[in-house]
Amino acid sequence: MDLFEYMRETNKEKEAPLASRLRPKTLEEVVGQEHIIGKDKLLYRAIKADKLSSIILYGPPGTGKTTLAKVIANTTSAAFLQLNATVAGKKDMEEVIGKAKENMGAYSRKTILFIDEIHRFNKGQQDYLLPFVEDGTVTLIGATTENPYFEVNGALISRSVIFELKSLQKEDIKELLLRAVNDKDRGMGNFNGVIEEDALEFMADIAGGDARLALNAIELGILTTERGTDGKIHITLEVAQDCVQKRAIKYDKAGDNHYDTISAFIKSMRGSDPDAAIYYLARMLYAGESVSFIARRIVICASEDVSNADPNALVVANAAAEAVERIGMPEGRIILAQAAAYVACAPKSNSAIMAIDAAMEAVRNESTPPIPPHLMDAHYKGAHKLGHGLNYQYAHAFKNHYVKQQYLPDALKDRTFYELSDEGYEKDLKEHLNRIKREAE
Repeated sequence: MDLFEYMRETNKEKEAPLASRLRPKTLEEVVGQEHIIGKDKLLYRAIKADKLSSIILYGPPGTGKTTLAKVIANTTSAAFLQLNATVAGKKDMEEVIGKAKENMGAYSRKTILFIDEIHRFNKGQQDYLLPFVEDGTVTLIGATTENPYFEVNGALISRSVIFELKSLQKEDIKELLLRAVNDKDRGMGNFNGVIEEDALEFMADIAGGDARLALNAIELGILTTERGTDGKIHITLEVAQDCVQKRAIKYDKAGDNHYDTISAFIKSMRGSDPDAAIYYLARMLYAGESVSFIARRIVICASEDVSNADPNALVVANAAAEAVERIGMPEGRIILAQAAAYVACAPKSNSAIMAIDAAMEAVRNESTPPIPPHLMDAHYKGAHKLGHGLNYQYAHAFKNHYVKQQYLPDALKDRTFYELSDEGYEKDLKEHLNRIKREAE
């Protein structure tokens, strides 16, 4: 690096946004995420010992994925290379792999490759990385806001450890805001700013666990607020609201926030109160809440709380979600109101969520028993020699299109996951299942 490059990097660091300047350089400076970087946790130990394997960091924006990668860069003895999947092309990937090979071959030095927004890489790009991850040319750190099990190559997933980052707690955000106001080296401490307690509470609450949002807001507040007669910059509640005005709109004058209102909305639909559901919908729309966010919550409620008691609820909710994206506001309010009212009025059942949660618990905590041989695929070469598909009974060949047959693995054959309720259409489904089972005996 020559003198001019050094000066550019120095000036760049000084002029960087507060959220970037205040980014922790050591694990001890990181706020939150104790469930993965607490001192007794795997990731903490691996970083400290410089024995990191390939990992995927998954979580909402502003929770510290890039921060953790930077901390690793500051602590590892390996070379650290970085790509952003939103702009990186094949040439960029070939260059970093070339550097990694050189590091290994010429200096016997490992390379950590951090790829931000890794879900933006297409399948071909992810496939290109696979052999180099597999043979140790690079240790991969991928960061994504999307569920990696859906968006990242399964082969890469199998060679990585997934760490899920959670939205920061309110107290974590408050700690970061106070650090930003008072830190004279990397924060805004030299501006002689003071944040009032109600403003601190408000900004920490409205950030919704997003550290970047909170830090951007406090930086804007300090840079744009005139000094008081005492020579200090006072961040009051009014200043805080101005700085995050898009999110700072409260859902009523009493101060209910975003999360309280959406919670009341969902609970009103679940509780079969269409009047309350429509009221809370109106409050969110008036405050400028994202219509796609509201629509997603209606869809979830239709499946989680109505389920097969009225399967049409999910159809209505999903159609509303698509329609409101196409139509937009203000007409979209009518579509959302129709869907919310339908879900609120529909018969209720939580059988589906109870079933999948029980099944997921079994998969997570119990050994995975083999699939019964008669249910295995019988179409590939050699399947019958292995006994796969033999003695399978084709349900459509029997009365009522049903035959008594074991479908669960042997270790789970007497387990019941899905308990149909006596509500709405689920009652009909239960009666149907009981009848065809009875007639098959």
